[in-house]
Amino acid sequence: MLKFFLFIFGFIFSVIGLFFIILYLNLFVIGYSFFEFVYFIIRSIYCDLFFIGIILIYISMKRKVRR
Repeated sequence: MLKFFLFIFGFIFSVIGLFFIILYLNLFVIGYSFFEFVYFIIRSIYCDLFFIGIILIYISMKRKVRR
């Protein structure tokens, strides 16, 4: 049951993070360069949410090794 909740929270976090990263693509229209965009995204908390979500999904899908 814990793995299910980890997967759900990971999925929600990664969707929220990816949504905002895609939303921030509009910064190119304003005139940001690619490196300024990457620097802005790395400093954003939503980028962290995306990677935390991916890590939670990985943990939830990891199998236990039985001996």
